[in-house]
Amino acid sequence: MQRQVRTRYAPSPTGYVHIGNLRTALYEYLIARSHGGKFILRIEDTDQERLVEGAVEAIYRTLKLCGMQHDEGPDIGGPYAPYVQSERKGTYKPFAEELVQKGHAYYCFCSKERLDQLRADADAKGETFMYDRHCLGLSKEEIQKKLDAGEPYVIRQKMPREGTTTFDDTVYGSITVENAMLEDQILLKSDGLPTYNFANVIDDHLMGITHVVRGSEYLSSTPKYNLLYQAFGWEIPTYIHLPLIVKPDGSKISKRKGDAGFADLIQMGYLVEALLNYIALLGWSPDSNQEIFSLTELEKAFDIKRISKSPSAFDMEKLKWFNAEYIRAKTPEQFYELALPYLKEAVTAQGIDLFKVSRLLQDRTEVLTDIPSKVGFLNELCDYDLNIYVHKKMKTTFENSLDSLKAAVPVLEALENWNEQELHEKLLALVETLGIKNGQMLWPIRTAISGWEVTPGGAIEIADILGKAETLRRIGVGIERLEKVVQSA
Repeated sequence: MQRQVRTRYAPSPTGYVHIGNLRTALYEYLIARSHGGKFILRIEDTDQERLVEGAVEAIYRTLKLCGMQHDEGPDIGGPYAPYVQSERKGTYKPFAEELVQKGHAYYCFCSKERLDQLRADADAKGETFMYDRHCLGLSKEEIQKKLDAGEPYVIRQKMPREGTTTFDDTVYGSITVENAMLEDQILLKSDGLPTYNFANVIDDHLMGITHVVRGSEYLSSTPKYNLLYQAFGWEIPTYIHLPLIVKPDGSKISKRKGDAGFADLIQMGYLVEALLNYIALLGWSPDSNQEIFSLTELEKAFDIKRISKSPSAFDMEKLKWFNAEYIRAKTPEQFYELALPYLKEAVTAQGIDLFKVSRLLQDRTEVLTDIPSKVGFLNELCDYDLNIYVHKKMKTTFENSLDSLKAAVPVLEALENWNEQELHEKLLALVETLGIKNGQMLWPIRTAISGWEVTPGGAIEIADILGKAETLRRIGVGIERLEKVVQSA
């Protein structure tokens, strides 16, 4: 009988959720869901010195925002609780001691000073440091004497020195490593906590994890994992190593170099759905030309066999394209809800209908943080360059712009119902009466009431939003300034 698929997202709360980390979580979630399995959250906090305050909360918040609901975890419990490694401290030591008894591990009492010296000697020779097995030859009596004396110790895995270790990876195929290259890694630290690698194996086995998903940088560690599984006589899980995510120039993504993590990108105005969609395609391709996927669609379409070996470039321009597609797909009401915090902050003028503003912006916004830079003209009329009245395509000049503005004033003043429909009807009727092009009327009005060369929306939409009094006031300013230019020409 085939086992139920069980995957786990096991982040270390040592910092922010970076893009590679989020993709691993997403793929683990999709593998579980696409197989009708379980997705488990486990917090791996054995590296106590590197813990960052608030990091656990950030993990919960990220999963919730992304809609990746875990089936078991520290916050909701489950049959294999606790799901925080530091709370499982008593679990690991008996397993490490079992390996010692079986001859697959040994006690090491070497001091930090001795190990530092060994590292320094290796560096001086240009060699890779490997522990010299100084404590492997200790007799049972010597070991017991040191234990009774309370000497600090670690437990190291005893690696085979001959032959090779081979393992199969779903993405990279069969991989063989020379055993002589494997260091006797520490399993249990002197503080009694397990190392990351050891805790991983123990917890994955105890929690019934069937598929281990992680970055390809862990490929070299996998033989160590397999040797532990074999030493215990446990079933080895399916390994799925994911290709690296790099920058377009091939360099590694790094927070220290200013590269954005998940929370940063959300703050920068990217939508969660767009981010997930884009990240899903960094290393995986569907069996169709479809690019836009909801999380539900990804759950149905995801196939492990279509994960790539090649590194994937994280391209901000491509992400921006995805984001714009998601913004345009929103209903006007949905976009307004997203845009409102930015509009409230950016539009300080009284009486502005922010919903109308958001409708102008939806098709012109790629990233939500672009919004403030597009609406400043609504607050006040800036001291603009009059040359923007002159537009070759619109066939406008200083002179005919002035004529159009003067002709528009009485028509606008006479309007009783100030709305887009009335403005459109009356201004285009004026255009016909004057025998001019639409642009020769609407370009000068838009310029006069915005002062900007490029705006979201045209003259009619902006006039409707500004209202009658402010529109006429701004046109009056435009007339006054144009008259000075024309008179001095």
